[in-house]
Amino acid sequence: MQHDFTIQTRGQGLYEFTHEVQAWVGASGLGNGLLTLFVCHTSCSLLVQENADPDVQRDLRAYFSRLVPPSSDPSMAYLRHTYEGPDDMPGHIKAAMMPVSLSLPVRSGALVLGTWQGIYLFEHRDAPHRRRVAGHMM
Repeated sequence: MQHDFTIQTRGQGLYEFTHEVQAWVGASGLGNGLLTLFVCHTSCSLLVQENADPDVQRDLRAYFSRLVPPSSDPSMAYLRHTYEGPDDMPGHIKAAMMPVSLSLPVRSGALVLGTWQGIYLFEHRDAPHRRRVAGHMM
C-alpha cells in the first residue's frame, strides 16, 4: 500500500503530521507490518521527536541554525551553491545530516510510537513549501 502525504510549511521549523499518518494506517486495514516514510525533497528531513513540549522543536531549530548558519554568514563564505538563496545550501547540509526516511512498526492497525513521540517534517528553508512524503506499508 502506498500513499503520499502533503505537508505545507511556513518556513523553517518542525511540522508534525503523526495524526495524518495514523489515520491512513488505521484506515488501511493492515494489522501488523512496517511503514516506510520518505521525503521527496533535498532540503528538509524527517524525524521522530518529542511532541509534548514545544520548546524541544524550538531548541532543535535553534541548534541546527547555529550549527549550519545561512550562506550569507561569513563563516559559510566557502559555499558555491548560493544562487537559490542564503538558506538553500544550508538546507541541503542539514538534510544530509538528518534522516530523509523513517521505518516505523505497525501493530494491531496502529503506529508503534512512544507516549511523547511524533512524526515531523523538519523544514530547513525560510520560504513556505509544499513537501511530499511518500508512505509505503507492507
